[in-house]
Amino acid sequence: MTLHTYLTLGILLVSALFFMSGKVRSDLVAMCSLVLLVLLGILTPEEALSGFSNNVIVMMIGLFIVGGAIFQTGLAKMISSRILRLAGNSETRLFVLLMLVTSFIGAFVSNTGTVALMMPIVVSIAMGANMSSSRLLMPMAFASSIGGMMTLIGTPPNLVIDGELIKAGYQKLTFFSFTPVGLVCLVVGLLVLLPASKYFLSKKDSGNSTDGSKGKSLHDLVGEYQLSSNLYRVLIEKNSPFISKTLREINISQQYHLSILEIRRKSTSNNPFFKTINQEVVNADTVIYEGDILYLRGAFEDVERMVAEQHLSLLNTHQAEEKEENGLSFHDIGIAEVLIMPASKLVNTPIKESKLREHYGLNILGIQRKDSYILQNLKDEKTFAGDILLVQGRWESISKLGDERSQLVVLGQPLAEASKVTLTHKAPIAAVIMVAMVVAMMFDFIPIAPVTAVLIASLLMVLTGALRNVEAAYKTINWESVILIAGMLPMAVALDKTGVSGLVANTLVTNLGDKSPYILLAGVYFTTSLMTMFISNTATAVLLAPIAMKAAQTLGLQPHAFLFAVSVAASMCFASPFSTPPNALVMSAGRYTFMDYVKVGLPLQIILGLVMIFVLPMLFPF
Repeated sequence: MTLHTYLTLGILLVSALFFMSGKVRSDLVAMCSLVLLVLLGILTPEEALSGFSNNVIVMMIGLFIVGGAIFQTGLAKMISSRILRLAGNSETRLFVLLMLVTSFIGAFVSNTGTVALMMPIVVSIAMGANMSSSRLLMPMAFASSIGGMMTLIGTPPNLVIDGELIKAGYQKLTFFSFTPVGLVCLVVGLLVLLPASKYFLSKKDSGNSTDGSKGKSLHDLVGEYQLSSNLYRVLIEKNSPFISKTLREINISQQYHLSILEIRRKSTSNNPFFKTINQEVVNADTVIYEGDILYLRGAFEDVERMVAEQHLSLLNTHQAEEKEENGLSFHDIGIAEVLIMPASKLVNTPIKESKLREHYGLNILGIQRKDSYILQNLKDEKTFAGDILLVQGRWESISKLGDERSQLVVLGQPLAEASKVTLTHKAPIAAVIMVAMVVAMMFDFIPIAPVTAVLIASLLMVLTGALRNVEAAYKTINWESVILIAGMLPMAVALDKTGVSGLVANTLVTNLGDKSPYILLAGVYFTTSLMTMFISNTATAVLLAPIAMKAAQTLGLQPHAFLFAVSVAASMCFASPFSTPPNALVMSAGRYTFMDYVKVGLPLQIILGLVMIFVLPMLFPF
């Protein structure tokens, strides 16, 4: 063994200790180990950075964006509500159902893609069932890997051992040759994870940290300013005199004492990828068209009078804000509170002269002055220092007010509130893109590589508006997981380059060659399982499959059980967050530590190994 071999093992050991301690961020540990490998001359800079150009990393980033869009459009909530209905009130039934669904998808789609697809759904399920999401996310990640054992294409190690058998002159494996093995893994996984997740993973969500953001929610503002208490929807009929006139011309605020909060109209675009209903920001020059729906606030008697005189249709008599399909919607148009500073030009200025509409495209819906609210006849009302204005406009327009801090202060975080608004009208689009991505990844006859399919899907999610903008897409990416995997992938190169991988594999398997076939099988399985904790499952399978084949042939045994042991052990690695991309993907969302994987994943990994030692010879006799 060379000096570089000892140095590599030392870096790996120290990294593992830091991962287990949890006192230093996992991505920082990964990057430090990567830099040390370069500084010590073990890896070249190109080899060290190879992880960042790896297909797995690029796919992870794209899948985070796709998963974010699935959540943002409410598609995750729709799917999760159906699963919840099937599960009823039973947590056990919900857990089993989730494992079955995930493993089924994992049989045809990469485990990384399966986790990114299911993660937003699982978070929605946990919220709906009032459960800790951490109890479900790790088992879901494990189920995606278990699902990969169901079919020939489920995971790369399956294809590796198939190629090894063909090279040695044995018959090619069929698409469902792995299914019996996968079913055994699924049953064992369910029996182990059901109690283990309940005991070790159910205490993570205490504190509800995600709800601690400062500022009032949109629901709070709607209630505080009584926006929905007198909200009415009026349809512009084809014979209405309002048609083709501006709001300045019809002047309903003066004539009927009503305020228009919002206008919704059908889009002129026939493109199915774009929404069919537009929200329009109200201003004096807004033109009314046939089919427009006006959202009015005021006295019901005034609304009735206007409807009768102007040939309009009252769509409902009263509508609460919570029913978004008919009430106020905040997809494109938002509301926020703005504090007037003493140095502001708005001090002692009437609302009609505030210029907020001209400069920012914002309407003023109400004024909070100390403990009182002014909600009607605002036009001539003067504003004073310390007043809080409720403004309405496009989210990006509201955010621009943040540049006027010497005059106005936006209270709360409007863009953060905007990101919480579910774009339900985009859910069908997100569903079509998601299904198309899965189909492209599932079938080999489609000439699109999986990573390309993911990149196309993530781009379409942004271009079609399933995500609000590019910034929203970037925010969906969990960079800690990305850096962790990208930083640890070159470790496999270092272990292989310094001869550690080959040395461990040959030593452990060769020394067991003259023992019982079961002992040899156990040696193959647990050697593969150990190595997969530090290098990729595909690299481990490529390294150990020929060794397992040679060991079996030397003893005159059928090699199938040994090769399947390599594939199962390489895929069923649960004891570390960086052993597989699915484990890393859920680490941050579930707020897991390294030791959580050890507590839950290591027992499952060991039990699966013990079961396989006896099951594989039954399925594939020596």
